[in-house]
Formats: sequence, structure tokens, C-alpha cells
Amino acid sequence: MSSRKTKEAASLRLGLPKGSLQEATLEKMAKAGWNVTVSSRSYEPYVDDPELTIRLIRAQEISRYVELGYLDAGITGHDWIIENHSSVHEVGEFIFSKVSRQPTRWVLAVPEESSIRSVQDLEGKRVATEVVRLTKRWLRKHGVKAEVEFSWGATEVKARELVDAIVEVTETGSSLRANKLRIVDTLLVSTPRLVANHDAWKDPWKRHKIETLALLLRGAIEAEAKVGLKMNVREGNLSNLLQSLPALRNPTVSGLSQSGWVAVETIIDESVVRELIPQLKAAGAEGIIEYPLNKVVY
Repeated sequence: MSSRKTKEAASLRLGLPKGSLQEATLEKMAKAGWNVTVSSRSYEPYVDDPELTIRLIRAQEISRYVELGYLDAGITGHDWIIENHSSVHEVGEFIFSKVSRQPTRWVLAVPEESSIRSVQDLEGKRVATEVVRLTKRWLRKHGVKAEVEFSWGATEVKARELVDAIVEVTETGSSLRANKLRIVDTLLVSTPRLVANHDAWKDPWKRHKIETLALLLRGAIEAEAKVGLKMNVREGNLSNLLQSLPALRNPTVSGLSQSGWVAVETIIDESVVRELIPQLKAAGAEGIIEYPLNKVVY
């Protein structure tokens, strides 16, 4: 087989999380440069890259399939890597979720009126959760013996009627508060991770493909919180503008065809733009343009 044919046949098997993280993951993939189309009539999503084979799998299972080699790489939560005790190579951490850019937390929660105030109060009690192994290890760490059962769903409801406490995942805590539950402790903070099979990571072609994916995903996520700014300013006002506005770090300054004027371009956090633009105007900037970014790669 020729080297050209081998390269043409090469494909990286990538697992993406199905369910709550699916929409956010596909959105980030698109911004990174890979458009993935999911069809209800096909098990295999379409991706506009012949070197990628995509599988949508529950995040709970991805790390196991990566470890076993059924997938070369996958995106899943740190929590499920820990829960499955998977031996995989962690390529990178990527904070994106369906609700916010905050990490998710697995927390111990009880009804507001419960007498349970700490992990020690769980001695002899019953706990329901989807992360049974994680919870058991946490209890052993604290020297507490309690019964831990797997929960198939509706865990918040069980906290009041069927068990003494639950271990549940949350981003903002709003669902727990809505169910009149109180957070007692945090077991684990989790963010999405790109992981690779150890053998795939040793393969030069697959490793390069995985590293390229990680680079562009990180650039797409980094760009979400930033914008670009362009403006024109008289040369005589440039020094004062840059000194008085420290947010303009390492700007690009270039000359204009109009004598005595320069163009200034920079990337800043979107959160400061509303305060910054009036200050730029007051400092002599004109023709201020704010524009969105697709990727920021450092």
C-alpha cells in the first residue's frame, strides 16, 4: 500500500458526548472548524473532515471506550474519568457547558430541614447517586460507612422521600434550591477534558490530529470571551491613549494614508468594552470598530 493511500485511509475515531453537553460540544467543534451534522436516521454523524470518524456516546461511557481502544480520543467530563477509573492520556481541559462557563460540581445535598450537616452525619445513612464509586471512595476517605445506591434519575425527589441524602451534579445550584435541598459538601469539581487512548497517543499521525483538534478547540473557546477593537487616533494622542488605558495590552499600531494618524488594533475581554469605548472616544480615538472573534490562538 502506498504512503498516499495510507494517509487517505487514516481516520481518527472521536467520541463526543451525547445528551446535556452535546449541543455545546457541537457548537465548539463548529467554531474550531469541524461542522458535525447529527441525523436521527444515522448512528454515525457527518463531519466535513474525511480524517475524522465521529461517534455520539454518553459522556459516562466515553472514557471507558477510549481506554479500551474502541475510540482513539473523546471529550468527556473529568468526573466520569474518575468514576470509571479510566487509564487515558489527558490532552487538555476545556470549560464549556450547557448553562455556563463554570465547572460542574458533584455535591452532597440534603433536604433543608435535615439534621445532616457534615459527611460524618452520614454514618449508617442511605445515599443515592449516579456516581456510586466516586461517592464510596469519598466516604471511605472520611472514614464514614453509609449505604450508596445507584440512582437512575429524579435524584432530587428521592432526597426527601426515599434516601437520607443525594450526591448530584450541579453548575449553579438552582435546581437543588428549587427542590428545597441544601448543599452540605462538594465531592468533586469537574470540567470537560479531551482524552486519548495511550496507543493512539503514541501514533504520530493520530497524535498530530488530536493535538490539532485541541489547539483549535482551545482557540475557539478562548475567543468566546474576547472581542477585537480597531480605531484611529492622531499620533500625538497615541502615547496618552495607551498609558491611560492599560486594557489595551500589546496593541498593533500601523500608519494610515492620512498623515499624522495611526490605526490601533487589539484584543480585549468583552466584559470591559462598554466601559472602555467611551474612554477611548474621550482620549481622541475615532472610527472605533468592535468585532467578534472566531479563534484566539496564543
